[in-house]
Amino acid sequence: MQKLIYILGIVGCLLWSVTTYANDRIKQIENQLSAMTAEMPGLEEKVQMSVSGVSIQEFMRGIADAHKLNISVDPAIKQEVVNNFANATVSDVLIFICKEYELSINFIGSIMSIVKYNPPQPIVVETPKKELQINYDKNGDKLSLDLSNDSLETVAKLITQKSKKNMVLASGVTPKLVSSYIEDMPFDNAMEKFGIANDLSITKTEDGFYLIDKKIVTNENNNNKTDNRNTNKANKINNRNSGGSIAEEFSFNAKSNLDISVFGSDVQIADVIKSVANETGTDYYFVSDIKDKTTVNVQSTTFQGLLENLLQGTELTYEYRDGIYIIGERKTEGLRMTKVIQLQHRSVEKVTENIPANIKQNVDVKEFVDLNSLILSGSHPQIKEIELFIKQIDKVVPVVLIEVMIVDYSNKRANSTGIEVGLGNEPAETGGKVFPETNMSLSSSSINDLIESFNGYGILNLGKVTPNFYVNIKALESQGILNVKSTPKLATLNGHEATMSIGNTEYYFEQTNNVITNTSTQNITTKTYKSVNADLSITIKPFVSGDDQITLEITVNQSDFTEKIEPGAPPGSVSRDFTSYIRVKDQEMVLLGGLEEKATRESGSGVPFLSRIPIIKWFFSSRTKEKSRSKLNIFIKPTVIY
Repeated sequence: MQKLIYILGIVGCLLWSVTTYANDRIKQIENQLSAMTAEMPGLEEKVQMSVSGVSIQEFMRGIADAHKLNISVDPAIKQEVVNNFANATVSDVLIFICKEYELSINFIGSIMSIVKYNPPQPIVVETPKKELQINYDKNGDKLSLDLSNDSLETVAKLITQKSKKNMVLASGVTPKLVSSYIEDMPFDNAMEKFGIANDLSITKTEDGFYLIDKKIVTNENNNNKTDNRNTNKANKINNRNSGGSIAEEFSFNAKSNLDISVFGSDVQIADVIKSVANETGTDYYFVSDIKDKTTVNVQSTTFQGLLENLLQGTELTYEYRDGIYIIGERKTEGLRMTKVIQLQHRSVEKVTENIPANIKQNVDVKEFVDLNSLILSGSHPQIKEIELFIKQIDKVVPVVLIEVMIVDYSNKRANSTGIEVGLGNEPAETGGKVFPETNMSLSSSSINDLIESFNGYGILNLGKVTPNFYVNIKALESQGILNVKSTPKLATLNGHEATMSIGNTEYYFEQTNNVITNTSTQNITTKTYKSVNADLSITIKPFVSGDDQITLEITVNQSDFTEKIEPGAPPGSVSRDFTSYIRVKDQEMVLLGGLEEKATRESGSGVPFLSRIPIIKWFFSSRTKEKSRSKLNIFIKPTVIY
């Protein structure tokens, strides 16, 4: 008794000291702040501040900035301040914060560091273990016990140590507390009375071991025995057919509707449900005749889990409503349900097509585009399976941003030379260009003046030309370079096409004459302008894999105009197409080239035979030579955006 009073006194002193230390801590902070007031007058300034949900770091930073103080707050402190301070000094606010939120202040020169307060750990005084009063007289083989709510495991261990007789505890009896008082009784008799006093069964084996177990209570009712060992209820059901023979047999162990074990082969589902429900006191109702059989082997399941195992793979289902399990066929009215499933990350369109046919059989599935949802109507198990499937495919679909850079380079060079001589319908005039290109027309008077200048030299004497005579001299070289660059950006969902088209349209004139003959002949002329398109179109279809690799299906179509075969005719066209499959990393650029075209064209006209003689041919012919080269380069850079 004195020892217990001593221990209680020590504990009381410790609690008093902890409380006193906490009060002294606040007093020490207050004294320290008062001592620093002379050096830091901001501690005595008034605070006007109202905050709500502000972190203590931001709160202290505001006070420090406003009053010229050096305050540091430990970033590990996760505390929000909700207070309204009016006409309170900075010192009072700091003391209040430390006391309210279990904080402390470390003073380092003029710096105040606010940290989490760690109270001193009280000294734990272990209560001395109770000494069991167990005595064994080896000479007389007698045992004495003085027990009061002591652990059976400890008692058995101490008896074994003192008597050298082994005690074996059965499963489930270890935590039992026992009480008994026996004085100098023979060992076997003492153990027997010890067991009776504590509702235990103690049996001595042939090899001298003592087995300690809970006492088995056997009751006989209508020739059926119920073994209540460990509070388990074991039931065995025999179902007989019309001939009286046993058709099937199953057994179950039902502690409650949360711990059910059933074992049976080829048993009626209805019989299993009835037996287990009656044993556990569960309310149920059959809305249709149940004739299905099953083989079941489940352990430690709930009544709901048992139903799910029994009814799986059958046309039966259940619904729990108002504390009653309603069981019957899935198509039965009352067991069908309707549910709206809203998709979070993808469009509801075409989702119905992707649901496997076997799980949506006998389930009505409708798309409700307004809410991006599916409306399901059918049995509960099938709707649950469809809902699980939709959750698996309702993932965030990545968006692919595709940056396209198109560089179209064209270089063209043409040479046109020759002399043209002829008679016009009317007199020509002298004129044209000499530099940088030569394209001159000489009239008959200019030519006659030129002839007069040559006449008189030796025997050379040329006559004059007619007034409509003309001479055209052409010497022309042209060069053109075209560099077109465009940088469109496209965005599309994973697995969907993105298409871009850049084009040009030209028109040509088409005239149609229709002659209608009746009493008189009529000629109807129809004039129409028709269009011809030349464009560059790019179609890209991205596929994003799990490691952010992107597979691109790229199709490029390019068409362009060529020269008309004659004025008024539609322009010619040339096209270049290619399709490519490539794999690139996220934000990696790839170059698609090779769309290059080279063309060389020569044409001319002149006097037969003379137009083919070197040097002389330049005076008796007109020639045009043209070279062109064009190249198309396409840069593509995909970026995955979630």
